[in-house]
Amino acid sequence: MIVLEYFGRNDFDQLMKWIEDDELLMNWSGSLFSYPLTLKSLEWYIDDVNDINNSDAFIYKAVDVVSGKTVGHISLGSISKKNKSGRISRVLVGGNDNRGRGCCQQMVKAVLKIGFEELQLHRISLGVYDFNTAAINCYKKSGLIVEGITRDVLNFKGNWWSLVEMSILEKEWNNRV
Repeated sequence: MIVLEYFGRNDFDQLMKWIEDDELLMNWSGSLFSYPLTLKSLEWYIDDVNDINNSDAFIYKAVDVVSGKTVGHISLGSISKKNKSGRISRVLVGGNDNRGRGCCQQMVKAVLKIGFEELQLHRISLGVYDFNTAAINCYKKSGLIVEGITRDVLNFKGNWWSLVEMSILEKEWNNRV
């Protein structure tokens, strides 16, 4: 079982170790960061986040309850109080030994719970590159629904990547089995 805790400066080194090449970085963050991750870029990333009353972004690390080790990273941003919406981004299960254990689904469900139950959002969306079938399956199992595909949205080393757009509404979250 995992719990989400706020991501901070003490977590920078772990994240930088996980992002071991430019393709993984691009898959994780799109064009938000450039490779390699640096302390300076991560300082910018955590400016003005995780304040329940004022922030439009919340950044978390996922911690395994049994071992106490950080196993992942996830954020909920683009918070619109007016439209009661947010967007999940930068989802990463770190390290090969943490993959395939259900960590991603637990992380997504935990951040959905925060979004719907604590922040009182109506809609939460995300985008995932179409070749990342493991992530797409995880998000579907977490209750998100495919809305469509934004074709050729990112060019990485001469290859176009398309983005699968997914979302879940408050009523769908409340009606989950």
